[in-house]
Amino acid sequence: MNTLLIIINIAIFLLLLFLLFRMQKKHISFSKRVFTALGIGIVLGLAIHLAYGTDSDVTKGTLDWFNIVGSGYISLLKMIVMPLVFISIVSAFTKLKLTSNLGKISALVIGILIGTTAIAASIGIATALGFHLEGIQLEEGEAEITRNTQLQESVGDVKDMTIPQQIITLFPQNPFMELTGARPTSTIAVVIFAAIIGIAYLGIRRKDPEHADFFSKIIETIYTVVMRVVTLILRLTPYGVLALMAKVTATSDYSAIVKLGKFVIASYVALIIMFLIHLLLLALAKQNPVTYVKKAMPALAFAFTSRSSAGTLPLNIKTQHQEFGVSEGIANFAGSFGLSIGQNGCAGIYPAMLAIMVAPTAGIDPLNPAFIFTLIVIVAISSFGVAGVGGGATFAALLVLSALNLPIAIVGLLISVEPLIDMGRTALNVSGSMTAGVLTGKITGELDEEVYKQPKQNLQV
Repeated sequence: MNTLLIIINIAIFLLLLFLLFRMQKKHISFSKRVFTALGIGIVLGLAIHLAYGTDSDVTKGTLDWFNIVGSGYISLLKMIVMPLVFISIVSAFTKLKLTSNLGKISALVIGILIGTTAIAASIGIATALGFHLEGIQLEEGEAEITRNTQLQESVGDVKDMTIPQQIITLFPQNPFMELTGARPTSTIAVVIFAAIIGIAYLGIRRKDPEHADFFSKIIETIYTVVMRVVTLILRLTPYGVLALMAKVTATSDYSAIVKLGKFVIASYVALIIMFLIHLLLLALAKQNPVTYVKKAMPALAFAFTSRSSAGTLPLNIKTQHQEFGVSEGIANFAGSFGLSIGQNGCAGIYPAMLAIMVAPTAGIDPLNPAFIFTLIVIVAISSFGVAGVGGGATFAALLVLSALNLPIAIVGLLISVEPLIDMGRTALNVSGSMTAGVLTGKITGELDEEVYKQPKQNLQV
């Protein structure tokens, strides 16, 4: 009987995939297909949840098959992320227009990412205090106990490291190993390695223009091929979103969400406020925030569904360049740096909220100005090297709590609502990255305002 129900569920899923395929054949816009997939995925997942429950064999068997599309799509995105990060940064150095402003652009992108993360931390602190969130109110069940045991094992190395030692871990050790994503800080290590290659190219261009031109052509060719691969993968986005969203809504622990509803609501209030600050910064730069929202929404929707800033990188770069008119070089810098530096949601709001919640249990007054200032500084510094995939927020929280000598158990107590909150955090991370790209382009004069102002285009995917 279970097998028959699973087959029926798979048949319905395949029918919905075919519907999305037909929409593509009719040349319906990419964004409409993504949002259609998002809506259908929510309905399908809720139907499975209500019909069979979260832990039933039918649900597990059905989602195993759904995962071929959902997890398979995420795997393809992760496959291309490291090559894309590397070639994007090196390619940025080979573009003459960019290299003339290289130091200014790098400083602006990193400065905006870190600055907005500090603001995000302040918002997280204010929200936690405003909602009177306290870690002592959280209950510990079997899942939370298991999670905390795992965290205690993984926090050992982090807890024993000073901030200077943590900064050292950002530097690349073996570039081939870093390209595999072997360490949590591999992404920033690849960025640094690519930047070193780019700086070396600039030196060669001054002394040996012939070899520099040859190298530039090779990089441009590889970049073109990589972006073609990106385009092929992005065409699968609606199908991946459908499968991922169905899994999220089918497996969510709604009773736990209700019990931790106050924390979930407070988290999303903080995330929304920070998103509004992104829009305010754009408005101050005389860029229409409504236009930004319309054009950014497909990328933000995918980030929300996939919970992967790294997986959203190809869509992030394409949106910045094709929709906002940001130069390719700056879009590559902002997108790549945004994977591991200054993630407003995962590395800003979340660790700050947890620190405020758990401070009283360590005998610290969360209203103490010195503590708040220290917390904001540590959050900003610790935002370097946060992995841009699901789970990066946990790493960031462990860094911050360990640096402040606060108990880490609170991280495990929120495991049941972690996926729900992580969706919003990831979308905010990507928004912060795109905002940094637009603002940097505006300041340096490398933003095509006509492209930004024109009606929303259908991304070329």
